Amino acid sequence: MTALSCPSSVYCTIVPPHLLDRLAQAENPAIAEAARRTLVADEANRTARRLTTVTGVRPAVRGVPAATGEPRRTVFDAEQTTRLPGKKVRGEGDEPTRDATVNRAYAGLGATFDLFLDVYGHDSVDGCGLPLDATVHYDRDYGNAFWNGERMVFGDGDGEIFLDFTIPVDVIGHELAHGVTQYAANLAYFSQPGALNESMSDVFGSLVKQYALRQTAGQADWLIGAGLLSDQVEGTALRSMKAPGTAYDDDVLGKDPQPATMDDYVETARDNGGVHINSGIPNHAFYLLATALGGHAWERAGQIWYDVLTGGRLKETADFAAFARLTVAAARERYGEGGAEDEAVLKAWSTVGVPTRG
Repeated sequence: MTALSCPSSVYCTIVPPHLLDRLAQAENPAIAEAARRTLVADEANRTARRLTTVTGVRPAVRGVPAATGEPRRTVFDAEQTTRLPGKKVRGEGDEPTRDATVNRAYAGLGATFDLFLDVYGHDSVDGCGLPLDATVHYDRDYGNAFWNGERMVFGDGDGEIFLDFTIPVDVIGHELAHGVTQYAANLAYFSQPGALNESMSDVFGSLVKQYALRQTAGQADWLIGAGLLSDQVEGTALRSMKAPGTAYDDDVLGKDPQPATMDDYVETARDNGGVHINSGIPNHAFYLLATALGGHAWERAGQIWYDVLTGGRLKETADFAAFARLTVAAARERYGEGGAEDEAVLKAWSTVGVPTRG
């Protein structure tokens, strides 16, 4: 399997293909058919991106900066088709519609914009006021949400396993954060750099939710996709940053495969080398750091991660250890060596088994 660059052939989904593969084998024909439809749509979109982009080329920053750093949101309705962008149903400043899905998408785009601008001074996903577009009601029974390098797209779910993908605001934040990574770091979407790419989206997706709710690190649930699974599923979310591997354990969905430490690192060729699985390790490191520091996670812990993501030293092929070393350097540059932040970063990575010395 060749390495895929998320920015150049970008197609980043919240639900990994290995999970959909399992659902496609379900005894319930409605679940199996919905999963197969989702897999077919996802593969078609991946292929389309590869045919229209050049692998390894970082996209140029585009878009005219918004005056005063205001969001420019547009929500479209695919009306259960796969045609993008679909029919425009709400623009920036428009009144709420009667469609709750449209309104949740609009609000989620705004919540993500607010975190990055208010906390980090980062104007939209590209840092230069890129308009934020989203399409809802994509396909029939589509069990995923994705960022395709240009827009957010949400399925309605099958109602059996997955509900509407606009329900969890962290799912919206997760996918838009792929856009931030796309423009800031171009992390390769394979193996450990790919898992870092996914982890960045989980980290900032969780921070979007925490910022919107004004939660402290101790108050947050640290779940990704809480509210997405139907009440028929034995599970709480797609992933847990607090306790990777515990988000679900269900007869149909299977058991959450995420490891929390390098002792349980998963070697696999599936899912681009396990990008959605091994992301549990850096996810857990961030959780440990944020809760050790206390207060609001978007402040010190989030600032360190943001500094690394946008600082220009994060290589496209960075593994966990390279990223960990950069977080140590970022903590010391911003907060000083030997302080609480420095010690907490070192302890977090040590706990998950990732070395911080080259």
